[in-house]
Amino acid sequence: MPEDASKLVNINIDGQDYKVPAGMNMVDAASYCGVEIPHYCYHPKLTVAGNCRMCLVEMGTPMRDRSTGEPVLDENGVQKIGWMPKPAIACASNATPGLHIRTNSDLTKACRTGVMEFLLVNHPLDCPICDQAGECRLQEFATDYGRGYSRFVEEKNVKPKRTVLGPRVILDDERCILCSRCVRFTEEIDENPVLGFTQRGSHSTLTCYPGQELDSNYSLNTVDICPVGALTSTDFRFKMRVWFLKPVNSICTESSAGVNTEVWSREGKIYRITPRRNDAVNDTWMADSGRALYKQVEAESRMKLPRISGNQVSLAEAIERAAELIKSGPTAYVASGKLSVEEQFLLGKLAKVKPGSVYFVDHSREGDSRLISEDATPNLRGGLVTGLISELPGERLDALADALKAGEVKTVVSFGENLINAGIGPELLKKTDLVYLGTHRNDTTDLARVLIPTLTVFEKAGSFINRQFRLQRFLQAVPGLAGLLPDVVVLTRILGDISGDKTPDPSMTELWAEIAQAIPALKDLSFAKIGDSGVELDGSAYDNLPFHEKPGWHYEPKLEPATTSGSSF
Repeated sequence: MPEDASKLVNINIDGQDYKVPAGMNMVDAASYCGVEIPHYCYHPKLTVAGNCRMCLVEMGTPMRDRSTGEPVLDENGVQKIGWMPKPAIACASNATPGLHIRTNSDLTKACRTGVMEFLLVNHPLDCPICDQAGECRLQEFATDYGRGYSRFVEEKNVKPKRTVLGPRVILDDERCILCSRCVRFTEEIDENPVLGFTQRGSHSTLTCYPGQELDSNYSLNTVDICPVGALTSTDFRFKMRVWFLKPVNSICTESSAGVNTEVWSREGKIYRITPRRNDAVNDTWMADSGRALYKQVEAESRMKLPRISGNQVSLAEAIERAAELIKSGPTAYVASGKLSVEEQFLLGKLAKVKPGSVYFVDHSREGDSRLISEDATPNLRGGLVTGLISELPGERLDALADALKAGEVKTVVSFGENLINAGIGPELLKKTDLVYLGTHRNDTTDLARVLIPTLTVFEKAGSFINRQFRLQRFLQAVPGLAGLLPDVVVLTRILGDISGDKTPDPSMTELWAEIAQAIPALKDLSFAKIGDSGVELDGSAYDNLPFHEKPGWHYEPKLEPATTSGSSF
């Protein structure tokens, strides 16, 4: 709701007056007021196509005398409403002062019933085996607004099934209702127009342009916005019924963009990741590559057992031995932009209890100026805010290598960083008391004196600070591996063993009470206050640092009607 009341207008829906933002699309305005206007082709982030006609409503505006411009009043002194002779589509109308619509009149109901009947003429009745069942708008609206039975006795027009549009998207064309959402997405958002319709009438078919395929890294967004079961994900297709899955809010760790996601799981197993709407960060989109990150939970390279000098031990023994090595001599810490704000805070405490230099490794790559940032870590900015680093890191740890060669450092604690890739040779690491905390094996893990497996982002809760300096939280989606503990607990226990001041394992609430008191930029915040959309922090203090890119990618949908969507070739 806009803070400025002058930006609100009065509208009337089914005889009730409401205040909504001026210019708001009437489908959204009705939803804003708690009234559902069924629709298929309309999407708030795409241009208006007006294909499906499902959102037909009766519409009227306050009457004025054409000659004088004065309001036309009825016998009670109330301005008359001039109702249009025919229904209009709500998706092509915006909220204007005094606008009236009827969403449940007999005419509106008849329109919806007629549209549903036409949509189901050739649509297969295969809901029991359809991958979209449970989250299908056609299924839902057929129940809510349909006739309830079919008068169609002719044979249905059968269209192609299992058509491969690209490496990650499969089309069941007989289910397509020609809403053109996918066509508009590839044209307007992805700027990679490869989809269109061919043929005419009931033979119209969605397909790729000749010689092209739907192979963009954003192709699976077309599956997300498909209102029926026409476009399906190759990875998720026929894997699990959606009503068995539990969605949990999370953050994509692929880059510093901080894409908001939902992680869908059942009985401790993740089946898919989908984007979660946050207009300040990623709108409603995410990259295909980020959707596959859940596979790291069950990857063959996943570390599951704590080890000391290659021998399996309990987690408690590994933590105790790690604390002994850290206390035994000069120590250096190799932090990571993949650590959460909470983990970085505790690492900062550890570096004060047992002083040592803290190093970061730069993970930069080519971004796409959208949702794949040049920074390949989700929380490099967290290191700045928590005070672990004061400048952007380099790709190599040459300074640490020199300190090791000079004997100035005896113990190195690495948090998931492959030190060999960062320029520290294996021979040098073999002479070092290396403590490694991480999730997956790499060239460095076999050289660790103490190996402590940790949990993935899907198995714990925490927060990241993205490239916009927006603090965002992620929640635990599935249980962690048996015998392992969250990183914040491991760090707390190492701290207790070193300082001798052992405290109970902290809850997120208790930890944030300490964080808010210790870090000025996070003052007065709590884990609960972060909320589902995050909190934007003041990043102006770091404007002088040469960040890889300017923060943010945000698409503003065009307001004019689409002119090319659904065109034939």
